Formats: sequence, C-alpha cells, structure tokens
Amino acid sequence: MGAIAGEGFGVSPQRETPPNQREDQLADRDRVRIGELVAVVRSDAMHKLLGMVERVAHHNAAVLVTGETGAGKEMIARAIHQYSLRCNRPFVDVNCAALPDNLAESELFGHEKGAFSSADSLKPGLFEMANHGTLFLDEIGELDAKVQVKLLRVLDGVPYYRLGGSRKVSVDVRIVAATNMNLEEAVHDGRFRSDLYHRLNQFQLRVPPLRERPDDIAALAEFLLDQTLPGGKFSPAAMEVLIRAPWKGNVRELRNVLLKAAVHIEAGRAEVRPADLLPWLGPNKPIATATAQQPFQGSLGDLERQAIFEALEKTGGDRDETSRQLGISRRTLTRKLQQYEKEQTASRGLGRINTDQQRYFRVAVHIPADLQLESSVRIPCEINNVSIGGVALSSQETLENGATVQLCFGLNKTTSITTSAQVVWVEQKRAGLRFTNLSATSRRDLGQWLLQKAQAEGWDIGLATSEAATV
Repeated sequence: MGAIAGEGFGVSPQRETPPNQREDQLADRDRVRIGELVAVVRSDAMHKLLGMVERVAHHNAAVLVTGETGAGKEMIARAIHQYSLRCNRPFVDVNCAALPDNLAESELFGHEKGAFSSADSLKPGLFEMANHGTLFLDEIGELDAKVQVKLLRVLDGVPYYRLGGSRKVSVDVRIVAATNMNLEEAVHDGRFRSDLYHRLNQFQLRVPPLRERPDDIAALAEFLLDQTLPGGKFSPAAMEVLIRAPWKGNVRELRNVLLKAAVHIEAGRAEVRPADLLPWLGPNKPIATATAQQPFQGSLGDLERQAIFEALEKTGGDRDETSRQLGISRRTLTRKLQQYEKEQTASRGLGRINTDQQRYFRVAVHIPADLQLESSVRIPCEINNVSIGGVALSSQETLENGATVQLCFGLNKTTSITTSAQVVWVEQKRAGLRFTNLSATSRRDLGQWLLQKAQAEGWDIGLATSEAATV
C-alpha cells in the first residue's frame, strides 16, 4: 500500500497487473474504485457510507467529515471529489494543524510581492489553486481563530484580498473539512467559531473507527499482509486476535503491526499465528468481549452469547477448539458470531442527519417515470436517485440542459409525485432535474418517504419529524 491519503481504507493506486494472486482473489465487493485509487471495503457500514458519499457529491454543500485519526477521513473527502461534477478539476488538501499561525492566512489566501519581508513574489493561495475544484481542510479544528473569520467570509462567497493585496479575488470552491475532535465542544468552550461550524456542517459524515467494522479488519489485514508477506495467510486464531484488538490507531496501527510481524516471522513459514502478533500490539491487547467474572443478568440468549465469548477468550480465538468445548459444530459457532456482529453493527448506525441536512439525502432507486417535454412529447425514463430537491434519471432521449419538463413517478402503490422540473445537468442519456413547483402535499409525502428510507439504511434522523422533512 502506497503512502497516500486515505490509508484508513487500505488504498492503493490502480495497477494494470496485480503483483500476486491474492489481490485477484479479493471479492469485487471488497474493492471500490475511487478515481485512480482502489479502496478495500467489506463491511456493510462502509458500503452504505460510500453510497451516501456518492449522493452528497452531486451537491455543492460543504461537508464535515468526522472520525478518529487514521479511520479514512481523507479518502472520504477524495471520494466526494471523485463522485462530483468537479472530478476533473483540482483536489487540493491541507492539514490545518501543520499551518504555522503566522503563515496560515498566506497559505490559504495567498500574498502579494512585498507583503512581508520574505515575500519575494506573488503567491496564489490554496483557494485559488483549488478554483472550480475541491479544497480539503483536514484537522479544521486546529485553525487559528483569526483565520477562521476570513475563512467564514470566503465560504459565504465574499471575494477576498491576498495578504498585502489591493485587488479582490473571487473563487468557486467546494469545501470538505475533517476533524477528529468534537467541534460542538470546541464551540461551547470558545475555541471554534459557532457560525463557521454551522457553515461547514451543512452535511456531516461519520467514519466509524476500525474496531467497529470487523469485516474491514479481515479484508484489510489480508490485503496488507500480501503487501509485506506475499503468499502469507492468517491462522483462524490469529485473525480472531486482529478482529478483537481495539486498534486505537486504526489502519495505520494495523499496517505497522502486520509489517513488524512479517519482518520477524521465521523464513519459510507463511502462516501468521497469534504469537507473531501479540508482541507488537503493546497495550492494545484483544478486547475482552465477554463479561467474565460478572454475575449474569439477562435472557437465555444472552447467557448463550456470554458462554460463547468466554469460551473464545479461553481458547485464544480458536474456533475449532471453542466449538469442541461448547459441544456445537463449527458451522453453528460461525453462524452465531455472524448474527452477533449484525446485531452490533445495526445498533451503531451510520451517523446523524439533522433537519437541515435532510434536503441533501438521496436514495438510490430504480423507479419508472413519465417525462413530458414542453413540446408535449412524452418520454419514458427511469429515476436512478431522488432527493427532496430533485432526481437523477436515465432515458432513451438526450434532454436539453435548462429545459422545463413535467415529471410523474410513484413512490409506492398509493402515492405518486407530479411536478414541473428543470434540467440542470446532462451526461449523455442521464440527466439531473431540479423540482421547480413541488406542491406542499407532494413535498410532505416525498419527505416522509425519504426519512423512512434514511432510517431503513441505519441513519439517525435525530429529532426529525414529517414536518422537518419539508424543509
């Protein structure tokens, strides 16, 4: 894996010839192409998150990506850029924590020649470099308070001056910001501007830490092992150790542990065992997943679950020995563990969509629709995704950008939407339409339907109500 952005996903540049058979054997579902990169993603939570990223990407709204260090925030930012209509424009990234306070304004907004003692020539800022593209502000919570003021004005579309300049500069930039801190607490403590926080937080995406997605641990471990020990494999007990480790450093830590294990393994042995991993886990030993030594309280199913995890802990994760001790087949044990994992994943959710963000929520669908042009010609089409503000669809005819049409489609057997719409983008046989005259009743019905879809996908809609969906 190259030392590139997005290592929270285990990413590598696309290659014409895979270096070995292991990468060819990865399931297609585990490999997600994001521009020139390939991300290794297996868990349902991450596939759903990437689905939401693709929907959000077609809007110009600012996005705040939250998550722990190394969880993959930068790869989410790159994915937003690659899935957007700005994908052929610049993607510029900057770590705000690495900007010295006295140079932050110059780096972001540029400076004129002679603006300060070492300013020997005019220098465009990062905003100008990202014009018509995407600017990724990593660790936004570390930005100096004085720069926050100027940043807010630029985000509001106000032209700005380069440092020491007298001519205003206007840019068209999509902002994606990321942080591993709680910005709401920072706002409460006075360390981050409230108005800037709300401007950046038009849509928020949470990247779950690696320990919350065990399927990704397995996929990434196989991928990373193949980079350091071609042909190597994990014993079942070793894989159990990896899955149960807390991984506070996320994929960066996983990569380092596997590199050390591969380097120290004796020559000629391809199997990685628990003893090869434990010395490098340090204080991050596998999590005790059972409530051992605690009095039992719960149902018969809870008792069964506790017994299984206690047995796994005693056997060091050896599923064959665990099933023998419990008197059940290995197949039954595997089925039970998969069931527990699904229950745990379902309880976490993907993130929260607040009332203001619901207008950007898109649902991927395949809904037949009827399109009527201004010339009264009717065209059958299929809606590919829908939001409270419009749809993306495909048809046999190429639509004209800017045209006004009548659109009719059904949400279910009893509810249909009829509205006028304007074509706002066209890509061959695909087009994006913005609703221009959606009735209050249709808006309410569509909003309720979208909220139901969001909940079904595992999103937390907080205090949202049917009325909130009409925003």
